[in-house]
Amino acid sequence: MTQTTDPIDYLQARGIGALADKMGIEFLEFSVERSVAKMPVEGNTQPAMLLHGGAYVVLGESLGSMAANLWAGEGRLAVGIEINATHTRSASSGWVTAVCTPIHLGRTLTTHEIAVTDDQGRRCSTIRITNLIRDLQQA
Repeated sequence: MTQTTDPIDYLQARGIGALADKMGIEFLEFSVERSVAKMPVEGNTQPAMLLHGGAYVVLGESLGSMAANLWAGEGRLAVGIEINATHTRSASSGWVTAVCTPIHLGRTLTTHEIAVTDDQGRRCSTIRITNLIRDLQQA
């Protein structure tokens, strides 16, 4: 696949979505090879005041889906078809940082791994997402 748009321009033009905005997700790097974003723990916790497991998944899916769409290129759309997460540590304050790297970049499928760490660099969650790439319908 070829990219005709600068990745940062693409991200700014497309936006990251209403849910990612509500959760305070901030993109730090964005490319096909590596994307990085951070998210505050505060405001995204479960009743026990730990970062909600679903918040890790939203962060991972936001990164993986955006990276897959960048890879897909113009006139194509990547949609998530499978996601899983393994939570290995709880974050209770500060920020978590997610690093998304491709496992497979194909013509019709992409798979990304997202490693989420806390402020001390300890792995909290590992997420894997697979996206299906489709051609957009012409109107």
